[in-house]
Amino acid sequence: QVQLVESGGGLVQAGGSLRLSCAGSGRTFSNYGMGWFRQAPGKEREFVASILWVNGPVYADSVKGRFTISRDNAKNTVYLQMTSLKSEDTAVYYCAASPTWPFEASKVAYWGQGTQVTVSS
Repeated sequence: QVQLVESGGGLVQAGGSLRLSCAGSGRTFSNYGMGWFRQAPGKEREFVASILWVNGPVYADSVKGRFTISRDNAKNTVYLQMTSLKSEDTAVYYCAASPTWPFEASKVAYWGQGTQVTVSS
């Protein structure tokens, strides 16, 4: 059974930092693009960041310069380091893996269950 399991979410004050992790199991994801989406209450799921096995990271404009995505293929894990957090970053963050590029929600093959990030102002 293929799974993506997120961890690291929580409550943080504005300006603070959090690091999300997403561990994959059941298959190797070294040749998959991996990334993060988020969904705030009442809003559609939106792209946050992605990283491919050959290309560099890609970020949404809203998080560029504040978030950093990285991956450890040996551990089948992708990370999202979030700094200078704002209240508008509050959302459920979902890890995703896709065999195709560009990295789009409609082409994601595997989703994590989501982890809540709440930023208090």
